[in-house]
Amino acid sequence: MAASLLRRDKRATAARLKADLGHTDNSSGVRQLRELLDRVLDPEAPAAEAAEALDWCRCLLAGGDGYEDFCRAVRAYDNATLCGLVWTANFVAYRCRTCGISPCMSLCAECFQHGDHAGHDFNMFRSQAGGACDCGDRNVMRESGFCRRHRLKTGENVPSVPRDLLLMSEMVLPRFIISIIQYLRDGYTEPESASDRDLQKVLQHLEPQISFLEDLTKMGGAMRTVLTKILTNQQTFKELSMGQEENAYAKRNYEKYLSALKNSGLTSAEEKGSVGTGAALADPPASAGAGALGLRLPIVLSPQDDQDGGQGVGQRKRVKLSSTTKDPSIMDSLKHKCFLEELLFWTIKYEFPQKMVTFLLNMLPDQDYKITFTKTFVQHYAFIMKTLMKTRESDTMSNRIVHISVQLFSNEELARHVTEECHLLDIMVTVLLYMMESCLVRSELQDEENSRHVVVNCGEALLKNNTYWPLVSDFINILSHQSVAKRFLEDHALLLLWMNFVSFFQGMNLNKRELNEHVEFESQTYYAAFAAELEACAQPMWGLLTHCKVKETQEYTKTVVRYCLETLQMWFDAIGFVDEPAPNQVTFHLPLHRYYAMFLSKAVKCQALDLDSLLPDQEMLMKIMVHPLQIQHSSSIIQTSRWRAGAELVGNSSKLGTSHLQVCASRLDPDYFISSVFERFKVVDLLTMASQHQNSVLEAEQERPMLEGALTFLVVLCSLRVHLGMTDDEILRAEMVSQLCMNDRTHSSLLDLIPENPNPKSGIVPGSCSFEEMLSAVADFKAPVFEPGGSMQQGMYTPKAEVWEKEFDPIMVILRTVYRRDVQSAMDRYSAFLKQSGIHAGNPWPPYKERTALHPCYRGLVRLLHCKTLHIVIFTLLYKIWMDHQNMSEHVLCMVLYLVELGLDNHAQDDKDDEEPCVEEHCHDSWFPGTSLLSNLHHVINFVRVRVPETAPEVERKRERETPPSTSAAASGPGQNLREAQLFSLVAERRRKFQEMINRHSGEASRAVRPKPAAAHPQLVTEILEIRESMLSLLVKLHQKLSARHNSLEPGWLDEADPARHAHGDGLAAIERVLAKAAARSRHSKKCLQEVCGRVCPPVPPKKNSVGDKKSLDKEERRQRARERQQKLLAEFASRQKSFMETAMDVESPEVDAAMDVGTAEPLDSEVLYDCVICGQSGPSTEDRPTGLVVLLQASSVLGHRYRSDEAKRLPTSDEERIFPEDTCGAANDVRLALMQRCFRDSSCLQSISIGWDGGVYVQTCGHTLHIDCHKSYMESLRNDQVLQGFSVDKGEFTCPLCRQFANSVLPCKPGGTAQAGTWHAPGTKSTATLVKEVEDLQEQAAIFPVSRTESNLTKEMESVIKDIKNATQKKYMDYGKNPGSPDNDFLFMYSVARTNLELELVHRGGSLCSGGASATAKRSCLNQLFHVLAMHMRLYSIDSAYNPWTRVTQIMQSREPDYEDEERPEVPMLFRDVPSLLIIFVLTMPQPLRKEHFTCVVKVLYTLQYTQALAALSLRFSPEERLAWSNTGATKKNLPNSQMSWEALLGHVISELSKAKGIYATSSEEALSSSVWSPQSIEFTLQQYCLPFLRLSCLLQHHLYGDDLPGCRLDEEFSLLAGCLGLLPGSSLPAVTASSAACLEWNVNALDLLTQWCAELLDLADTPALQAMTLLMHDPCWSAPRLLQLPDNYNTIFQHYHRKACSACSKTPKDPALCLVCGAFVCLKGLCCKQQGLCECVLHSQHCGAATGIFLLINASVIIIIRGHRFCLWGSVYLDAHGEEDRDLRRGKPLFLCEERYRVLEQQWVSHTFDHINKRWGPHYNGL
Repeated sequence: MAASLLRRDKRATAARLKADLGHTDNSSGVRQLRELLDRVLDPEAPAAEAAEALDWCRCLLAGGDGYEDFCRAVRAYDNATLCGLVWTANFVAYRCRTCGISPCMSLCAECFQHGDHAGHDFNMFRSQAGGACDCGDRNVMRESGFCRRHRLKTGENVPSVPRDLLLMSEMVLPRFIISIIQYLRDGYTEPESASDRDLQKVLQHLEPQISFLEDLTKMGGAMRTVLTKILTNQQTFKELSMGQEENAYAKRNYEKYLSALKNSGLTSAEEKGSVGTGAALADPPASAGAGALGLRLPIVLSPQDDQDGGQGVGQRKRVKLSSTTKDPSIMDSLKHKCFLEELLFWTIKYEFPQKMVTFLLNMLPDQDYKITFTKTFVQHYAFIMKTLMKTRESDTMSNRIVHISVQLFSNEELARHVTEECHLLDIMVTVLLYMMESCLVRSELQDEENSRHVVVNCGEALLKNNTYWPLVSDFINILSHQSVAKRFLEDHALLLLWMNFVSFFQGMNLNKRELNEHVEFESQTYYAAFAAELEACAQPMWGLLTHCKVKETQEYTKTVVRYCLETLQMWFDAIGFVDEPAPNQVTFHLPLHRYYAMFLSKAVKCQALDLDSLLPDQEMLMKIMVHPLQIQHSSSIIQTSRWRAGAELVGNSSKLGTSHLQVCASRLDPDYFISSVFERFKVVDLLTMASQHQNSVLEAEQERPMLEGALTFLVVLCSLRVHLGMTDDEILRAEMVSQLCMNDRTHSSLLDLIPENPNPKSGIVPGSCSFEEMLSAVADFKAPVFEPGGSMQQGMYTPKAEVWEKEFDPIMVILRTVYRRDVQSAMDRYSAFLKQSGIHAGNPWPPYKERTALHPCYRGLVRLLHCKTLHIVIFTLLYKIWMDHQNMSEHVLCMVLYLVELGLDNHAQDDKDDEEPCVEEHCHDSWFPGTSLLSNLHHVINFVRVRVPETAPEVERKRERETPPSTSAAASGPGQNLREAQLFSLVAERRRKFQEMINRHSGEASRAVRPKPAAAHPQLVTEILEIRESMLSLLVKLHQKLSARHNSLEPGWLDEADPARHAHGDGLAAIERVLAKAAARSRHSKKCLQEVCGRVCPPVPPKKNSVGDKKSLDKEERRQRARERQQKLLAEFASRQKSFMETAMDVESPEVDAAMDVGTAEPLDSEVLYDCVICGQSGPSTEDRPTGLVVLLQASSVLGHRYRSDEAKRLPTSDEERIFPEDTCGAANDVRLALMQRCFRDSSCLQSISIGWDGGVYVQTCGHTLHIDCHKSYMESLRNDQVLQGFSVDKGEFTCPLCRQFANSVLPCKPGGTAQAGTWHAPGTKSTATLVKEVEDLQEQAAIFPVSRTESNLTKEMESVIKDIKNATQKKYMDYGKNPGSPDNDFLFMYSVARTNLELELVHRGGSLCSGGASATAKRSCLNQLFHVLAMHMRLYSIDSAYNPWTRVTQIMQSREPDYEDEERPEVPMLFRDVPSLLIIFVLTMPQPLRKEHFTCVVKVLYTLQYTQALAALSLRFSPEERLAWSNTGATKKNLPNSQMSWEALLGHVISELSKAKGIYATSSEEALSSSVWSPQSIEFTLQQYCLPFLRLSCLLQHHLYGDDLPGCRLDEEFSLLAGCLGLLPGSSLPAVTASSAACLEWNVNALDLLTQWCAELLDLADTPALQAMTLLMHDPCWSAPRLLQLPDNYNTIFQHYHRKACSACSKTPKDPALCLVCGAFVCLKGLCCKQQGLCECVLHSQHCGAATGIFLLINASVIIIIRGHRFCLWGSVYLDAHGEEDRDLRRGKPLFLCEERYRVLEQQWVSHTFDHINKRWGPHYNGL
């Protein structure tokens, strides 16, 4: 039956089957269809029949109709309201934060363009993992952002689907899907058993079938509904899954499927047997904490212990957690109930093939499918992650997993649903634990041997390769939903499990200080550790914190804090920590501390919880404090470069500790805390009043940095308010100010740098004030600029003046950077501001900033500033600084004063303003009477006991006297002094306080003092120092010391003192501010201060420590001064360099003349002297030792890219727009030459027109000269130097030894002087006829001039430079003749080089000579030298006198008709010849130097020819009637006396002559418009415009040859002025504006006869093939300035049109498309498809279009790349965002707009050929672009 059906027509069979199945009794139809499908979808059929099977399926689905008609019919019933377009990696999509509800929301380009997102915060992005369009999904985005198509509720208006339309689909597709599944089952082999595991072959075979399914999903909602029913129908799956009994194939692959399912649980069958066999390392102690938690996971040894040596674990054992506590549902094998589940299973097994993923995602717009698929995905979640850990392609697979999961979990409703029904949170946390288990090792922190704590090993591939990323990403995604996060926080068991997971990262990647050997720094492990903590611990924490903002969520916070503390306690127990950390160990990873600190901060700030209710006992607080304090100390060490570690990473870690330590400091005993800080920083030994000490832990040079670190940390701790009371707006402002003060910032870098904000890029940060408003309040915008040196500045924000004055906070800067250079940069900028605004001219100290009030919960922090220990330290340091002890610095004094000022501003609670001196406590270790800083400031310390080495000066002084001095204010004996002398030990103080807190019940213990044992240093002895100072008196003395003035503070000083006046300044201002505050706060302090100021102090401080001691403070000052001197010298050098660069390089400053300009010799000298920049000698250029100009020769097509119109061509941005290259100057001249060569003799053609419009050689110089022999030795030295940057010495490239400008040749300077110049330049009185004859004679002499001369060094160099000129361009731009390489061809190329350089100079002058003077290029012009070299070379060729054009323009020739018979082709008629070319030929072929009168004669003669050409061209533009009228007018004027000077007469004569031949006016293609009428004025204007290019070129040539000035003028005066300069106008006075063009004519012979002769040459062509050349008469010599293409304002216009455009060579979308900005060509960058002759397309195009110079816009990067010869460079971008920033590679995806200024700069560099000079970063492209 099936066989007969197969033989029939497919459509007829399908129609019959559909009819049978439509009957009520359809059993026979069902049977026939089943049999047919058994044959069609036979899995064992050969692969060749797969296409046939798909054809059958299409016909069956269509039920007899055409498949395309069927598709259209189904689409008509599409009821989908979602877009759901699925894309893969690298697709360009959009994200609008204004419209998005989920942060993962994305839109396809079409939906975005058709939606209204004007003014929204959106960006374009290139998808990394793939995605799908969310347009129409109300759960993910707001309806206002839907596009027009999805805003309409399409589903409501769609009619219901007819039953018979999809009847066949419902019958056929289940069989089609099971056939795919059976093939997947059969093709799968386990990785272990497969020798060649090639799953790709299986997938390739299935690709057409899966593509077919994918096409079905695109038919719309009706078909997706059918597919959903089939995929989720459990009954169908049951029936079809096992296959029929008799089908052996089906049975075999079903067994394969069952065996594959066995290992789908988290623990496979083998693993289950092995778990528990290892011996437990240690039993957990049955402590109350652990019992209450019940989460201690038993630790077992892993079976693969011994294989881990190679993984960087070393001797450490890999450990595994037993799986007893895990969810059994995740552990066991999977069970499938429908096709969808099994399809997903195989998708996972085959490692997420792209086609399968796309099919599964294309179905998501169907809601029923979406819910079922999400549940299925969650069911397989553990299996997915297990597969991910085993795969070799973890990156690709990770992207595909996230591609799916982000579509499912971004929807809050769906996420909540699967969390409740499928326990998604439990699964995720368990899988995370399982994942990390594979790389756990025993922690070595604290107690290496007995530690029971396990941590992740950062050297494992799992962490290094970020394999955990998809899982963590999904976890963060679902925690962003409030309902899910609340469920997580309510589930205590889950929270406990999570804390256990976080503890795996607590203390990981331990750093040990190796004292004996060098250890390599493993950056990869470092980065892996920080990335893991950030992604796996910190980001979920931020997600949870966003849901704990209101009072109602108090309980959540309490729970998290409680579990944090319990887990921390367990951690301390596990590592065996009591009170002291192990030495030389530090970990930067304390995520539990981070959780605890951040939830505490949130609880106090947002939820009004009482801090004390969340804090543990004092003992636990002390423990919690230790490790963050150790990180602070380590950060200081890293900053002083004692450890090699990632400073940036570590810096971020140290920031965490600050808020944590502030909490500890506010609750612990302040004396204990201060002592701990100094002990942890290892500077306790330094804090002695003695001049010498011994430090057992630190080397001497480390003491000062560590002391500075400790004091800075205390200042930060006491002054930072970020977590202690500042509002969100205040925090944002402070963060912004600190970043801006370090450096001017771009908008995007500011967004990235503002820390601790989960999503700062939203433009709105927590708090009421938006980011933009705050930015405009604190900063001014600096528009993007282009600096002369070539570097492009982006749009920057810089702090406002009032911000510097009132808000600059160095403490915040210190906190926000790990690099000292940033702090220094902020201080330098602050100093510059003070100088500029006249506030302070010297070197300022960091300003003191008033702090906001502390939150009441943290008031205890103020006690730090009011504790005796700190006051003793301050007193000691002030004394040491005053006494010039070692290791003191300005920074130490600055921080000490900061602490004092903080103490004065933050009163202790028990402060009394009217206090009197208190009664001293009679305790021998009590220096001060109380804890208040105000009262302790003026307390006088008389004697101090110190422990000093026996060699110290204090001991020597004691031996000199017998008794201690008794000069105490109270009459006391020696015994009294001894009793009063204070001995202080920080360590003892700390231990005492510690004991006091631990053993509160023991009264004796509280007084236990354990001083530092003297036994450790037997050479220490106790001495008593006489001090008799208070802190106030020391401050006054320090003021005197710093000011170097005795009595620097007058007694009455306090009366005028105002703290605000001393806000900015140096150390003196800081001391004055502190003293003024102290006096203002306390009357007693004021009185004491007046006494101290009034007392006359001896000018020398009390006894010096030792004669040999150097003053460290003075040393510091000397260093500072040296630094300042160095800065000043550098600044001076930089300014000199800048001014030099301006004169040497800047192309925009014509008024500055370079010192070494060519020809700037003294007028009295007989010879020009040149300075050699290599040997420094000055002298003339001679035949034997020539001097040369440093020049750069480059091929240029700039002239060829000129157009007639002034407007630049627009870049095409639609398929209809195009650019026609035929309009360009280069193309027009090529056509002109080709036409000439077709009609006339070749040798004549090559002298009638110039080439070099495309590929002409441009010569430019920096103006510096050198001896040719010096240059050769310089090149040799460069060749031997291996370190070359960006240029090739083998190609002759070098940089000028003086100005470093790029060059590639040396142009020899002509020998000779200026003595005879006067005679050559003197105006003559000869008649025109005489001069014409002289010129003719000179031309005949020219042939014999140089050939017979002997060869000298100079001529050799001239030949060499001619070779360089030829090599500078490609061969195709030189060979235009019929015989390549012929002398005629060479002759044409040489004079065209001169023409190219003259024309380019005209372009650089703006296209006219109206500006006058020396242009920017003329300042360093080498045209004079170039002309000399070209003239020497061109005189090798002679012009045959018979064909000399000179005779044909100056004489009436005899009839030459017989000649034409002998020749194949005639010569080029004079009226077709290019007149400027003739001028250059004449000048270059005549003997040099040419007299000026001869030059003027040549110009006059050629002007007559140019004028006649203008008349002929004009006559062609007349209508026949106008020609007749003007001919008659001319005829009447012919007989007048001055007819030769009347354009009417001449024009009439030309018209009448040319009218004699029929063809001339008939071929005129360009007839005048009937509406235009030619008036005499318009004719005069047209004639002048036609002749102007010739006059400009002649005048410029005269300027270079004879040094004539070019006076400036208005544009309408230019013709008259140039004619006057060239001597065309009679009379010496400057002509009036109204000078007529005909008045400049001066005919050597009868004008009408000459015109007749020239016209006759054309008439001779009338009946020959050369008649077609008549269009040459129409040539217009005027071209506008060269322009780059006009670009659209919005970059998106370019991007959307070109980024998906296909390559013309291979019809695929290029990976890196580019656009030529000169001609608009679309090219592939690095595309191999377009490679020709080993050259990639961009390089090839740069040769064709720009003669090896190319300017390309890279579409996908928005940057411009320049190709110059064999080198390239990134130029930058001309498209900037709203904040003036580039967006290279479109990473930020913000809208970009054209920056006109930058584009003008790019154009100017192209036109002026200065890419090589201005852009510095060049590299070779190896033809690969």
